[in-house]
Amino acid sequence: AGMAGAFLMEIRRATQSALLVIRYAAAELPSAPVEVSVCADSLEVRSGGSCDAAALPAGVTLAPSSCRGLRRLRGDGLHLRVRLRRPPPAADVVFALRESLKPNKNYIFYCQSCGDIVVNDRKFLRVLPLPSENWSDLVEEWCCHPDPFARKTLHPQHGDCFVGDTFFLLNSRNESHVPESPKSKENTRVICKRCKAMLGETVSSGTIKYYVTEVIIQSTEGSFSPTPRSQFVQSIVAQCLLELSSAKSTFRFTIKGDNGKTYILIWLLNSDTLLVESLGSSSSHSDFTLFGDILTPSSGPVGTWNALKVLYQPCIQCRNKELADAWEDDMGVHPLKFPSETCLELLLILGLSTTSLPPSLRCMNSFQVRTASF
Repeated sequence: AGMAGAFLMEIRRATQSALLVIRYAAAELPSAPVEVSVCADSLEVRSGGSCDAAALPAGVTLAPSSCRGLRRLRGDGLHLRVRLRRPPPAADVVFALRESLKPNKNYIFYCQSCGDIVVNDRKFLRVLPLPSENWSDLVEEWCCHPDPFARKTLHPQHGDCFVGDTFFLLNSRNESHVPESPKSKENTRVICKRCKAMLGETVSSGTIKYYVTEVIIQSTEGSFSPTPRSQFVQSIVAQCLLELSSAKSTFRFTIKGDNGKTYILIWLLNSDTLLVESLGSSSSHSDFTLFGDILTPSSGPVGTWNALKVLYQPCIQCRNKELADAWEDDMGVHPLKFPSETCLELLLILGLSTTSLPPSLRCMNSFQVRTASF
C-alpha cells in the first residue's frame, strides 16, 4: 500500500481553522511509519521511500505549531486540525439573481441544456424584484383589515421583467414556444424546441415563467459559453441559498418541483468554507475527488473552491414524510421551486458529492452532508 497523494482541507474563514484529511489509495495504512510535515505554505507526507508534497494555494497560510488532534480513521486516512495564520481572502460573490438583469440593456436567453436561443434580443425597461412565493401567508400579520391583495396577481407588461427567488417573469408577447391557450397543467410547460428540456411554464395567456436553472442570460454584446449541466445547477442553487440566507436570515429550505411535490430538505450550515483539494495521482482520482468530474481544479494539481456546506434529506418515495410535513408548516422554512426533473438532478448531485467525501464526514445526526461551490 502506498500514498495516494490526495488530501482535502476544509477551511472556515470565520474561525480561521482547518480540518485536514490525508487519504490513502488502499483501505489500510502502509506498514512503514508515516511522517506528516505541515509547513506554512505546503504539506508533505513520507512513507517508506515515497514522498508526496503539495504547495498550498496563494492566500492559505497555516500555523504549523497549532496542529492537534492527529488520528487515524479507518476508510478515511489521517485527520488533523490546524489554525491559520491569517484568514484567506473573502469570497468574491459577484453574481446575484436580482442583479443579473439591468434596465435598458438588450439580452438573449439561451437554453442551458443545448444553447438554443429562447428569447432573442429583448430589452427591458423595468427589472423589478418579486416578493417571496409564500408572501401571501404573511399578509394577515401585516394588515389589520381584509387582505387587499386577495385575487390580485402581478403580471409583467411589455418591457417588464419580474425577478423571483428561482425564476424570471416575462411578457410572452408572440414567443413561438409558448402555448397560446393552456388547457391543463401539462400544457403550461414551456419546452425547448431543440432538446425538449423544460424551460418554464406559462402563468397566464400573456406571462411566462423561466426558471433560473434552465436558461443562461447574456447581453447581446457577449457570446454564448456553455457550462456543464451539473456545475451550472449546483452553482445556481448555491447562489439562491446564499442570497436568501443573507437577505432573510433563513437557513432551512424545501426544494419543490413544479408538480407541487417536495423532493429535498436542505439546511444551510455555513457559507464561509474554502475547500482545498489535491487530486494526487491518477489512480486516486476516482477514490477521492470532492466533485468527481463535475468541477476541475482552478490550476495545477491543487484546486480551491468557495463553498456552502449543507445538510440535506431526500423526500422521494415518501422518505422523511413526517419531517417534510413539519417543515411545510414551519414559517421559518423557505420553499424553492424548480422543474421536477431539475430537482431529481440536484438530488443526484447531492448524493454524488456526499459519497465523494470521507465516510466520517458524510453524515451529521440523521442528515447527509454536502458541499456546493458558488
